[in-house]
Amino acid sequence: MRKIAIVTGASRGIGRECAKALAKSGVTVIANYNKSEKQAKSLKEELEKENIQIDIFKADVTNKEEIKQMVEYTLNKYGKIDILVNNAGISQIKLFTDITDEDWETMIKTNLSSVFYMTREVLPNMIHNKNGCIINISSVWGIIGASCEVHYSSAKAGIIGMTKALAKEVGPSNIRVNAIAPGIIETDMNNELTKEELKELEMEIPLKKIGKPEQIANCVKWLVNDNYITGQTIKIDGRMDNRIKNKANQSTLFLQILVCECKEQISKTIIKPPYCKRRLYLYISCVYWSLLTFLL
Repeated sequence: MRKIAIVTGASRGIGRECAKALAKSGVTVIANYNKSEKQAKSLKEELEKENIQIDIFKADVTNKEEIKQMVEYTLNKYGKIDILVNNAGISQIKLFTDITDEDWETMIKTNLSSVFYMTREVLPNMIHNKNGCIINISSVWGIIGASCEVHYSSAKAGIIGMTKALAKEVGPSNIRVNAIAPGIIETDMNNELTKEELKELEMEIPLKKIGKPEQIANCVKWLVNDNYITGQTIKIDGRMDNRIKNKANQSTLFLQILVCECKEQISKTIIKPPYCKRRLYLYISCVYWSLLTFLL
């Protein structure tokens, strides 16, 4: 009997590759999208050329009523849900002191609450069938934290905590719950970077290469086929977290950056794309808090 899967945020990037990998492995996929209807339709057409059928369903995963409609559609058509891949999410770079209430609430609702809403809606069927596999796409930032992305890191860390706790709770019902924590992955958000900028980014990763969505999808497929792994967070990051943890003290660079900024030479000296914006935020933040501590 074919397995039935819902993949959220499946029109682009990691979600799209997860939907493709599962569909090609014989799983019936309901590919969720919200705003990217054109990409969702192109995914369906791409697979149809290989004689593979999938369903696409528009639903905002922060909207509980739309989630309910998507789950009801799936159960009415296929009678069960075996797999849930919680992939949909957003990101934002901002200093902690610049994060507004709206920024925080939107990030938590989209990246964390949506995982709760989706999981809560599909669990009754999985518990009834004594079978299920839930895979939550977190981030390496949820493990080690990312400066200037405190709200994003918090939401992704919340996913990891939810994964561990829920795995214990639903394990007796033969439901496995795992998380994947990707590092830097080649997705749409990196399209604006030049080859030189991508090369600089690669230098931050010990394996000296950026991950691909297909690698995350392969892990998803592996977790679906396994029957004993649960409560785990699997990092797929080229070991970038180790490089970040062991970076040298950047205090001197903070001052150098400010000097370069005054000379309007940032783009030519210390800060180079693609981390330009992140590093600038980081350096300014460090100086800000250091001065504040000194003055107090």
